Amino acid sequence: MIARLFLALAVLVPFAAPADAARCGGDFNTFLAAMGSEAQAAGVSRQVIGEAFAGLTPDAAVIDFDHRQRGTFRRSFEDYARTRVIPARLKRAASLMQRNAALLQRIERQFGVPPELIMAIWTLETDNGGGDMGKLSVVRTIATLAHDCRRTELFQGELIAALQIVQRGDLPLREMVGAFAGEIGQTQFLPSSYIKYGVDYDGNGHVDLRRSVPDVLASTANLLKVNGWQAGQPFGEGTPNFQVMREWNRSEIYRKTMHLVAQRLAAGDTGGASR
Repeated sequence: MIARLFLALAVLVPFAAPADAARCGGDFNTFLAAMGSEAQAAGVSRQVIGEAFAGLTPDAAVIDFDHRQRGTFRRSFEDYARTRVIPARLKRAASLMQRNAALLQRIERQFGVPPELIMAIWTLETDNGGGDMGKLSVVRTIATLAHDCRRTELFQGELIAALQIVQRGDLPLREMVGAFAGEIGQTQFLPSSYIKYGVDYDGNGHVDLRRSVPDVLASTANLLKVNGWQAGQPFGEGTPNFQVMREWNRSEIYRKTMHLVAQRLAAGDTGGASR
């Protein structure tokens, strides 16, 4: 969901922070101390905060990547899809869709999202969990972005949500690793989405979006359902469901690619993007 973040939120109105809120910029440790107080007020223990913030420093590479991402989707849909919708991906996705047919049918009955779209998202985000889910410390990444003043309100909230994931016991701190905006797991949820939409679908008492395929796929469907998905209705360009998919990714090109992959999977067509 990285493009959703970078393309949609650069236009936020500047945030006027309350007097007691953490202030962006300035000394990083002072900022972390203020964020720790806010996290405690949100129910995070001192122990979790202390372990998460111990020795933390800003990551300059995260800021550099943030600035470079602004033009990610300037290519045409055709050019973008040509590099993403390839036979190897489609064949793997088709095989996994068959292997997980019962699970996907159960999810569709409960959330209304068709299996082929869930598979398209899972495939495009991390190659069905076999690709790069990111290797950066989520806490360090988000603290860096929160300390930067460009979108501090957004990332202060994400930082508290990341600590809440640890506090709930969903993931230990050592497994809180992700991509360059703090996205976590096989379909790349931001921490706030993890908290809001995450579903414990394997029934083990935790939402694990890194390892549990049932949790990953059900949570992905839940995000769409909560944001207004209309079961049984089309989701191509111009439909209400295509607009709902904007909550997954604001880029029209990315959503059209999601739809294309879903179409190919529904038709059993694993030959690639060009038709």
